[in-house]
Amino acid sequence: MKQGFYISKALTVACVFLAVIGIVIIISLVVVYSEERAKNEDNTVTPIQSSRPSTSTTLWTTTSTAMSTSQPKKPWNYIRLPKTLIPEFYNVTLWPRLTQPINGMYIFTGNSTVKFTCKETTNVILIHCNMLNLTVFNGHRAVLTAGDGANPPAIINSWWEKDTQYLVLQLQGELQAGKSYSLFTEFTGELADDLTGFYRSEYTEDGEKRIIATTQMQPTDARKAFPCFDEPALKARFSFTVIHEPQFLALSNSPLAETKQLIIEGITWNVSKFEETEIMSTYLTAFIVCDFANVEVVEENILVRIWARKEAIYKGHGNYSLKAAASILNYLETYYNISYPLPKSDQIAVPDFNFFAMENWGLLVYHENGLLLDPNDSSTQNKEAIVLILGHELAHQWFGNLVTLKWWNDLWLNEGFASYVKYLGADFVEPSWSIKDLFVVYEVHYVFGVDALPYSRPLSAKEEEINTLEDINGVFDAITYSKGAAVLRMLSSFLTEDLFRKGLSSYLKAFQFRNTVYLDLWNHLQQAVNEQQNIQLPTSISDIMNHWTRQMGFPLVTFNTTSGEISQKHFLLDPKAIVKRTSEYNYTWHIPISWMKSGNLQPLGWLLNKSETKLELKVTGAEWVLANINVTGYYRVNYDMQNWERLLSQLQRDHSIIPIINRAQIISDAFSLAQADYIPIMLALNTTRYLSKDTEYIPWTSALENLKHYFLMFDRSEVYGPIQAYLRKQVHQLYEHFENITENFKEIPSALTAQYSQRVAVWIACEHGLKKCRDLASRLYKRWMDKPSANPIHPNLRSLIYCSAIASGGVEEWDFGWKMFRNTTFTAESDRLRYALSCAKEPWLLNRYLEYSLNQEYIRKQDSISTISYIARNVVGQSLVWDFIQSRWETLFNNLSSSGRTMNTLALVWQHRLFPWLWREPDQISSG
Repeated sequence: MKQGFYISKALTVACVFLAVIGIVIIISLVVVYSEERAKNEDNTVTPIQSSRPSTSTTLWTTTSTAMSTSQPKKPWNYIRLPKTLIPEFYNVTLWPRLTQPINGMYIFTGNSTVKFTCKETTNVILIHCNMLNLTVFNGHRAVLTAGDGANPPAIINSWWEKDTQYLVLQLQGELQAGKSYSLFTEFTGELADDLTGFYRSEYTEDGEKRIIATTQMQPTDARKAFPCFDEPALKARFSFTVIHEPQFLALSNSPLAETKQLIIEGITWNVSKFEETEIMSTYLTAFIVCDFANVEVVEENILVRIWARKEAIYKGHGNYSLKAAASILNYLETYYNISYPLPKSDQIAVPDFNFFAMENWGLLVYHENGLLLDPNDSSTQNKEAIVLILGHELAHQWFGNLVTLKWWNDLWLNEGFASYVKYLGADFVEPSWSIKDLFVVYEVHYVFGVDALPYSRPLSAKEEEINTLEDINGVFDAITYSKGAAVLRMLSSFLTEDLFRKGLSSYLKAFQFRNTVYLDLWNHLQQAVNEQQNIQLPTSISDIMNHWTRQMGFPLVTFNTTSGEISQKHFLLDPKAIVKRTSEYNYTWHIPISWMKSGNLQPLGWLLNKSETKLELKVTGAEWVLANINVTGYYRVNYDMQNWERLLSQLQRDHSIIPIINRAQIISDAFSLAQADYIPIMLALNTTRYLSKDTEYIPWTSALENLKHYFLMFDRSEVYGPIQAYLRKQVHQLYEHFENITENFKEIPSALTAQYSQRVAVWIACEHGLKKCRDLASRLYKRWMDKPSANPIHPNLRSLIYCSAIASGGVEEWDFGWKMFRNTTFTAESDRLRYALSCAKEPWLLNRYLEYSLNQEYIRKQDSISTISYIARNVVGQSLVWDFIQSRWETLFNNLSSSGRTMNTLALVWQHRLFPWLWREPDQISSG
């Protein structure tokens, strides 16, 4: 085989596109800097007097001389607040106008009083504030009072520091250490549709446009709703009051204390006051004004409610989530051995939300797809997604909310833990699903592809390394969520789950209502180990786990069954790549080795150095060694060639001897090793030969995720035909298996993974030209076209059948799909159709769809980028998307900015949805 590789047009498009993103960012920064510098002439600050709030990123027109880079930084130039002031209590009133736009703009007004204690003498007050117009009192934008009634130092200067988003108040004298003070501000802000801070969401019900006000504060947008000390360690209690029209209701983190009516300028308003919260971080605050309905249940004295659009609630779309949420809360109380600390848990589905969910304490916000389930039109994948998302967000109520990270460098501990525990909660709700087995393909194999790159990063950064707002946003990535979950699962596995839970419960009890760093968890787990006599570790938990959290990447562990040697090496997909990040551990890990010999499980071992020969690995005859059983360890595995061949022979002879998860692991490891030139590509391809005999989903999806890479590379080459023919041959038996047991796909199997295997069979067969599959899809879709009120396609198969029928059809099929997309009010069905419409083969239809993607009357702003990415996955659409991006870049860029998406988010969307080997269909999205 010739050395080198082929780059397809799609990959070239993606790479050039990401390069354009970088250029645009640089140009934008230069332009903004030039504009700001042009404004800087003297040292005065002029407040904006207009009653209309600013729609730009500034609060005031600043006219100060640019600071020389040689001058020392002032406190307001640092992203971290000084440790001089500690908040204790906020009293916040907010008044959103949902039916009275001013010059087309929806606004909110409000005021806030924050009580704080001075810990160190200071003559400067810094408090976060962004996108708010502040009322001027006696020439300044705040009123300062002293807790003891004495006169506080006078405010002599105030301004907004744009880069760090501080309201800066310079004082004539000093605040005294140990004394309490209060700061009052009054403000106006815009209820924009940017999906951050306090924002508005719109939807249509009964032909009428409806508007709600909702929140998304994490990580740094509470400051867009009210001035606050917006860092996770600066916890306080909050008292929220919301003024709203009587036809709406208000929700917040704590229960409603009372509602009174108030007449203002002849108009009646409701004033909803909420009980004081527990001590909590600003990023967890939430307040929502809406006209929603709810279903509720009281479970162990906890009020659990599901809120959503009235139509959805009345149709029963919240019933499954209600049952699941109550069940998961009950499970987690037992798991943590700590009672749920609040009297209620509200879950609310909002139409416009940039994420799948947010864990606000007591008022959790979800994308509609993450909470609502139509009992008639939802797929099993929708149900799985809901129970996993609920598990993730409810896990945070203790781990993240009750005990909170000190700074964003330890975000992985919050999100990684929730990403692990969600599978335990989901398994409790749906024990027949065996959903914990899917962890490996959903989390581990996925993040391996990211963490094997030379520019990956460690799980845990030093505090000082997260020193810009961009740094904070940047840690919300696959490393934080999926790698964090994988290493915690590994830790739980070698400790045992019971011991892991014991240490975890001790940690939560010790630090409740406080903040921690990850070392605190290691210490409590070590205490649990020390109290347990029957577990032996080679070194301390801190020493073991720091190797996994404080250096990037993961090891490749090689097992030589001839010499009996085990060795480790930092695994990179490109072994020749230069890793610029140094490691204090020289890229070695303390690795738990689980393994079996010819189907017999062996005792757990450890690899602490670069190589060891302690395990009895040598085999004879047809014996084989299989390592990393059920992939509980966060590493890839390689073998000597003889052992590889014996494993492949075992798969062909009787694949059931090898555990299901390890069958997927063999395929995934082999393809990655081939990409990195450790083994021949033919060996990797041979791992898929046995699949014609396997009906299990996990090995099949592992094969597809890896083969999609080759679909992309060769989609226009002469070898694409043979690849399709091979896949048709391999899937034929799987397709016929489900064709027979489901009466030609009229039914679905009972087991979860069998349902997913059925989807795999239909997808491969239809996508790669099995005639009877394409005929089936066209026939079912035509029956639906003939009778739109009676869809004959099972929800599990809809996205696949729709896609195949639209791809095989023409304008009539596309127009019908578009009509159904426009008419449905169920988000999951909307998403299936939105994806399927991208499968068309007519360029003019795809070009029309691209234009629709930027029209908010047709497609929600939050969905425009994913729609474009779906089209880019289509071979016909690749060049169309590239032309579209070039011609509509300004609109696309503005859409991105105004919807709260960052360039980092776009890059992730592009990577995960355009690159087919990382792409999942709408029904396969499983976590929030």
